[in-house]
Amino acid sequence: MEHKHQAESFEEQEMRLWKRRLWGAWVFAVPIAILMILERFFEIMPFGERTSLIILIIGFPVIFFFGWQTIKAGIRGFISFYFSMDSLIALGTLIAYATGILAFFINVQDYSGVSAMIMAIFIAGKYIETKARGKASQEIKKLLELGAKKARVLRGKEEIEIPISEVKIDDVIVIRPGEKIPTDGIVIKGQSAIDESMITGESMPVEKKIKDTVIGATINQDGILYVKATKIGSDTFLAHIINLVEEAQGTKVPIQKVADKVTNIFVPAILVLTVLTFVGWVIFSGDWSKALGAAISVLVIACPCALGLAVPIALTVGSGMGAKRGILIRKGEAIQTMKEVKIIAFDKTGTITKGKPEVTDFVSKVKEDYFWEVSGSLEHMSEHPIAKAIVAKAALKSYKKFTGFSVVRGRGLEGKLGNKKIVIGNRTLMNEKNISFKLIERQIKSWEEEGKTTMIVAENAKVIGAVAVADAVKDDSVKAISALRKRGYRTVMITGDNETTAKAIAKQVGIDEVIANVLPEEKAKKVEELQKRGMVAFVGDGINDAPALKQSNVSIAMGSGSDIAIEVGDIVLVKGSLIGVVQAINLSKATFKKIKQNLFWAFGYNVIAIPLAVAGLLNPIVAELAMALSSISVVMNANLLRRARI
Repeated sequence: MEHKHQAESFEEQEMRLWKRRLWGAWVFAVPIAILMILERFFEIMPFGERTSLIILIIGFPVIFFFGWQTIKAGIRGFISFYFSMDSLIALGTLIAYATGILAFFINVQDYSGVSAMIMAIFIAGKYIETKARGKASQEIKKLLELGAKKARVLRGKEEIEIPISEVKIDDVIVIRPGEKIPTDGIVIKGQSAIDESMITGESMPVEKKIKDTVIGATINQDGILYVKATKIGSDTFLAHIINLVEEAQGTKVPIQKVADKVTNIFVPAILVLTVLTFVGWVIFSGDWSKALGAAISVLVIACPCALGLAVPIALTVGSGMGAKRGILIRKGEAIQTMKEVKIIAFDKTGTITKGKPEVTDFVSKVKEDYFWEVSGSLEHMSEHPIAKAIVAKAALKSYKKFTGFSVVRGRGLEGKLGNKKIVIGNRTLMNEKNISFKLIERQIKSWEEEGKTTMIVAENAKVIGAVAVADAVKDDSVKAISALRKRGYRTVMITGDNETTAKAIAKQVGIDEVIANVLPEEKAKKVEELQKRGMVAFVGDGINDAPALKQSNVSIAMGSGSDIAIEVGDIVLVKGSLIGVVQAINLSKATFKKIKQNLFWAFGYNVIAIPLAVAGLLNPIVAELAMALSSISVVMNANLLRRARI
């Protein structure tokens, strides 16, 4: 709960603060505006000679109370020689305000009312800016709010409801249909379907049974589940996602560093230009008032607020959009690097494939039901992954009782069903038992050429069928890889698996190049070799992929993979589906395009407006209004990113 409060507080506090300043500043600025309009356009001075003094007094709180934060930050820039946008606004408003005092002693145009208006408009711009950032950070808040607030925990035989913060590891939590799962855990009793769409974006519920893991904040559908808590608090999957999104929104894109450098040179350059404008006007026109007006306009118009907003606001919107789609951008620079990538390299197991064996083909010389009854019942007695794949395919309600069961290591299984002797195993086992499988030899050969593991089933020394088992390709791998190739990327598979299997999988999904038999420690070296041909994005999910992920220019980790892979990933795909790679590339390109557009608007606007201010063609208020509008246009442009098709 504490985390929620903290995450809320900073964004909300800042928004509240600027909102208060906004209201406060305009309460005083509106009367000033009325007095100025009456004087300027109607030559009415309700308070006669004292109007100037009243404006000076009303303007004081706008600048020195509601605008004090800006003034303070601006002055700090002059002391530390690290100038910011606030430096220009502080200088502009202070000089403009000072003219109101000077007007009592010398003949100079009184800009004190203008200075209060400048500050009020600046505060309004700041409020819109924090609101936009706050809105983009709402995505994080929405994630936070997804978590359950309470949990029903078993204490002895009793069920008690406690706040989520009091749940301990190994607590058994009871989740009824329609309830949120309070924290990450493992099912120890019951079965149900779970809506995991908030994590994966997949609308189809996922079936869960005993020993399956569940993620906090996902929603239980139709059965009662008893879940043992395995992770709590900041260790949970949801907490990790929130951290990743927060990290991404705080990182800098290389182009942002350029913008920061420009700002740091730009501000002193503007200060010099302001002095030159003032001196120039005094020398060539002798009009001190006009000189001051032009100098203040230059200071105000040049305030590079839009420039400071351009990159962070686009990055914040982009990373928020990604989070909704299960694409977590951990490092901002990945967005910029992504557009240079030419080669996309993939790990095989768990990335392109599901990472666990499945029955892909079978042939049966007897009734299909009987074939699966025999195979499933015998394999049910083994713990081997291939056995589990056959049991899953057989999907029997009950198993036949075998006697004399034995495992022939590395070759297969045998057992007796009544008076029938059943043997399931590879070629070697069949040859050892002198069982001929000539009938299905061609079928087996073609499976083996595809890199599949074949198990032959025999009853009383006579072959009754065979099963091909392989690590099946994920449902959308073919679609994703074809989309990447269409976009002109070269696709490469780097795997520790043997050449035959690797090539078979590559052919199935349409990968351009295969690098097989690679030891885990060599993966990074292979990525380095590929980098000689162009920038490389590497997609992986396991501990063995971490060095290759680190070596690549952009690392994309599967969220379904190991923690270490996720830690190293610049981009994390929560769903563990390769379509996410295509979406991540689209999102990166769309976000970077917005960053460039924003910088163009911010710079372009200054390039046009500054000469007008130098020429004395911009009233300081008009200058400030234009500056506020430039910031708003950058915010609106960044929000247009939400319409991009990812």
